[in-house]
Amino acid sequence: MHEIKTEIEIAATPERVWSILIDFIAYPQWNPFIRSINGVIKTGERLTAFIQPTGSKGMTFRPTVLVALPNQELRWLGHLLLPGVFDGEHYFKIEPISPGRVRFIHGEKFSGILVALAKSKLEGETKSGFIAMNQALKNQAEAV
Repeated sequence: MHEIKTEIEIAATPERVWSILIDFIAYPQWNPFIRSINGVIKTGERLTAFIQPTGSKGMTFRPTVLVALPNQELRWLGHLLLPGVFDGEHYFKIEPISPGRVRFIHGEKFSGILVALAKSKLEGETKSGFIAMNQALKNQAEAV
């Protein structure tokens, strides 16, 4: 297993951050990493997502929603090819720090037989994509 975990503090309420995170229609306007998502945010539902780290041609995948706790956590599980080959459990957590301030935690746990071959790409392109998305989300949430 390999995990990437990033964090950023945002001067906004959990409700504000959540509303931006689940507004999939607006992703192309602000999100530099997850360029589009379609589907219903409900445990057990499948989404269609297109991710495109900077410098990459991108890829489409169909993850299943594992957790959808409003204002707290969104988590999904995706597979490359077949389960067990290259799996990613992607998560977004919103933790209140003080009134009007949250810690946004964005990460993914990778498992499967091909993960070891992809570690440098995960730590490079993928992690950079997470950080870019975090900053863009912060900018959106803190905009007046």
